[in-house]
Amino acid sequence: MSTAQPGPRSWMRDLSYIDPYEPEYPSSDGRPMAESTTQFRWIVTIKEGLDALFAAYPNVFVAGDLLWYATKGDKTDVMAPDAMVVFGRPKGDRRSYREWVEDGVVPQVVFDVASHTNTPDEMAEKRRRYDSRGVEEYYFYDPESGDFEGWLRRPDGPRPISADGWTSPRLGVTFKAPPRKEALVILDPEGRPFRTFGELAKDEKAARRIARAERRRRRVAERLTESERQLRAEADLRAESDRRLREEAERRAEADRRIREEADAHAAALRDQVERMAAMLRERGIDPS
Repeated sequence: MSTAQPGPRSWMRDLSYIDPYEPEYPSSDGRPMAESTTQFRWIVTIKEGLDALFAAYPNVFVAGDLLWYATKGDKTDVMAPDAMVVFGRPKGDRRSYREWVEDGVVPQVVFDVASHTNTPDEMAEKRRRYDSRGVEEYYFYDPESGDFEGWLRRPDGPRPISADGWTSPRLGVTFKAPPRKEALVILDPEGRPFRTFGELAKDEKAARRIARAERRRRRVAERLTESERQLRAEADLRAESDRRLREEAERRAEADRRIREEADAHAAALRDQVERMAAMLRERGIDPS
């Protein structure tokens, strides 16, 4: 793990990420940060632990729940790890991590915390995509079951690691995976465990960061609710428009039917009149033709 701090000039170069924001790359995928309180606690615990671990290193960027765009011009090539660590990029606020703005630096370490909606196929696809982009270490934790897995990137693909007692080559942290359904323990290089969500909440600065993350989660949820309400309203309007169109079509069909009936009746009356006149002429000895 490189801990060298850049000099003044290289630090200024690293600030190049402060480019005008590109609005075509959204800062949210429309999904809440977490789908349960358990998942949220663990995302915060891991992200804040990593933040504290690299607080003294200005060239290590740590983020949680930040969209990562890999290819300029393709906003569909996006990933949303629960936490990521990027060595060689400066700290600072970002609306998203745009790889081309970050000198092409790929996040080296990625964490995902399971939610109850995740499927094995979905997680396998995530792992494949992270590997294809060049992520060196990928860790997946399911706090409800206690399952913890890790993969290390190799030339022939991601290699699973023995997670219990494993020390991350990049982070220097050690993972202790206890028996199932017991909490994962993450130890920093000094052997101190990452602080839990509750312990972090007692720290004023961490509490403010947690509060901001929670407010963001609520805003996303509110936007989703409003979006769903608008979609329902639009669907109702379309249904009402369809209903009116059907009624108008039925009225036109009824009018057409009446016109045909009146035309048929008029034609029948004319035929009767012609036949009566012909009969009268024949009675008088006149050929109707």
